[in-house]
Amino acid sequence: MERIKGAGAGAQSEEPENDIWYVYMVRCSDGTLYTGITNNLEKRIEAHNSEKDGARYTRSRRPVKLVYAEQAGSRSAAAKLEYQLKKLPLLKKKEFVEDGRQGVGGKE
Repeated sequence: MERIKGAGAGAQSEEPENDIWYVYMVRCSDGTLYTGITNNLEKRIEAHNSEKDGARYTRSRRPVKLVYAEQAGSRSAAAKLEYQLKKLPLLKKKEFVEDGRQGVGGKE
């Protein structure tokens, strides 16, 4: 799996392929982390920061900043990784983002 860390790294092409899925984490303005999946990372981050789109959770916590992204092989694989990340305690999530660890649950 290819990892992308930080908002400026690994810029998306203008027309991403719909079969490429990403798991991502954003840091909200209040310091909390939000985890999600998407097949268009750039567009999804823009949606989180827009007036009318984005997740309900992030709407009142704008702006958000991309702090972690990992390419997954399929939507199913992205959803499974998202689930694993969401189960982690907050301290582990923060360590995961700051250390740039490979994978979750021992995967490299």
